[in-house]
Amino acid sequence: MTNAFAELGVPDDLSALLTEQGILTPFPIQRMTIPDGLAGRDVCGKAKTGSGKTLAFGLPLVTRTGRSDDGAPTALVLTPTRELANQVAKVIAPLAKARGLRSLAVYGGTNMDRQLTDVRRGVDIVIATPGRLIDLIDRKALSVARIQRVVVDEADRMADMGFLPQVEWVLRHIEARHQTMLFSATLDGAVDTVIQRHLSDPVRHEVESAEPTVTEMNHLFLKVHGMDKVKVTAAIIRSASRTLVFTSTKRQADRLQRDLRGVGIDAEAIHGDLRQSNREQALRQFGEGEIVALVATDVAARGIHVDDVDVVLHYDPAEDHKAYLHRSGRTARAGESGTAVTLFEWDQELKIRQLQRRLDLAEPLHEIFSNDARLTDVAIWAGGEIAASA
Repeated sequence: MTNAFAELGVPDDLSALLTEQGILTPFPIQRMTIPDGLAGRDVCGKAKTGSGKTLAFGLPLVTRTGRSDDGAPTALVLTPTRELANQVAKVIAPLAKARGLRSLAVYGGTNMDRQLTDVRRGVDIVIATPGRLIDLIDRKALSVARIQRVVVDEADRMADMGFLPQVEWVLRHIEARHQTMLFSATLDGAVDTVIQRHLSDPVRHEVESAEPTVTEMNHLFLKVHGMDKVKVTAAIIRSASRTLVFTSTKRQADRLQRDLRGVGIDAEAIHGDLRQSNREQALRQFGEGEIVALVATDVAARGIHVDDVDVVLHYDPAEDHKAYLHRSGRTARAGESGTAVTLFEWDQELKIRQLQRRLDLAEPLHEIFSNDARLTDVAIWAGGEIAASA
């Protein structure tokens, strides 16, 4: 079976590993950037979450990295969140292992002593959040001086979360001549400043419509009553195989998770106040189908990359159209379609109409109760195949 990655210059051993994993055909961002990455060029990739960018930088990174004689890393991936660091590490680890390389994810919220021990054992590729990396550098447990390949992943999220000064601090402390690959949903503003300062004659690649647009997903806007809202939510979750639910606050996420458990829905919550181990366990359970619903805040959800999410439920309406698209895009990843459902109460109707105008949507607003038969399959309803309540 031919693997199209080999045609991009990916070595046979790594192409064979991708074949074993069932990965045969590159996504657009991979086709565009892998050849330049393998050639050692600095690369700017404009691509959204879910576009396949981890392999776009991971394959060149692993291919061009050799095993360190003294255990000091020569390759670095910077990510904005702990969850994303884990996701990247899971993709890179098998590739690195096939090459006899050691990869390690380091991030806050985990035991520092354990990570210090792991670092001292020697590592070739480090996947890190900026804060924990700087902690390790300050403790002289790890050095980036000899880094030869560095990736800045989701640079726009770094900017949103205030991490770009830390990213630049790290980049300034790399002493060796190095290749830089930067991936971001946008390449302007503060991100462009980083590009101008730290990349050398970069080649730029852009994937059009990498973020799902309103036309790539189905939408439902449901007016609910406060006392019935949890039951409506439960009915929607039961109609799907995997539902990601968004709330506006951490307290609301915890409350909704308890309420859903109370009506028989296997749900977990994920937000910044939870211990890292609890967040990782909830993500694993959601990804492996052990739970059918994950309740998340916007910030916590930035690191969630789970395939086959068929419904995104806005339990609390998104703050603006950008947040709506970012949330809803979790259900329309890598070319798949999905359904976005927004719940709102009577005093939020004006906000919903304003949101629709910004999205250029003209979807009807349905008043709904939890016993409505249309809730038994919201995907079919959102697709326009159910016209009226049974």
